[in-house]
Amino acid sequence: MNDETLETVDTPEPPPREPLDLNLVKRVLEAALLSATEPLAIAPLKRLFGGELDADSLRKILDEIREEWTDRPVELTSVASGWRFRVRPEFQRYLDRISNDKAPRYSRAVLETLAIIAYRQPVTRGDIEDIRGVAVSPPTLKALEERGWIDVVGHRETPGRPALFATTRKFLDDLNLRSLEELPALEELQSTLDANFEAAPAAPMQESLLEEAHEADSGEEPGDPPAGDTATPPSETPPSSGADAPPEDTEQPHAG
Repeated sequence: MNDETLETVDTPEPPPREPLDLNLVKRVLEAALLSATEPLAIAPLKRLFGGELDADSLRKILDEIREEWTDRPVELTSVASGWRFRVRPEFQRYLDRISNDKAPRYSRAVLETLAIIAYRQPVTRGDIEDIRGVAVSPPTLKALEERGWIDVVGHRETPGRPALFATTRKFLDDLNLRSLEELPALEELQSTLDANFEAAPAAPMQESLLEEAHEADSGEEPGDPPAGDTATPPSETPPSSGADAPPEDTEQPHAG
């Protein structure tokens, strides 16, 4: 076989990419975030530009967009699941006038249970009962689970292996928080919920939720609304009666 001389063909280098237009990048990000139904993390946002922007550059641009929207009724925020636009709370009450959603609201029992889980997680149902001094009825935990605010994260290695409850990423998203470290002081949690959900004010939460003081609590106060099957912001305003009313939260005094 005769030796053949292979000629090397020089492959021309591709022309350098032109830098992305910053204004175009911002408009694309705005379009993606405004049309999204859930917060978008950095990874999917990077895919918008074929990987030409790294994470640090994207965060810097997102911060610039947030500043540009400072004086608008819609704001760009960073939450646990990523970035999103949301209506500022002071404007949400106007939009509520044209909304047909009339969901039932949380009772004080549900709100206090949520506070205990948020600040003492992970906790068992027994832990919650010890702190509140009353038995926790199934509808109370069910309302928070259906809302997506709490979840079972494990089981305590004690007799019966009771479930351990903790808050979820959605809980942080709905409170417009990035991490549990940003949770407000307990006494400020109610106002935070009101600001985010425009809920009517509920009974103030007791500081004993964190101090584990066993107060004499006979259960639900007279007039407390029942806990809804579909969790919504806390309020002492009971839902309208009818077939769609949520099951009653029948908490009983807990025998400590």
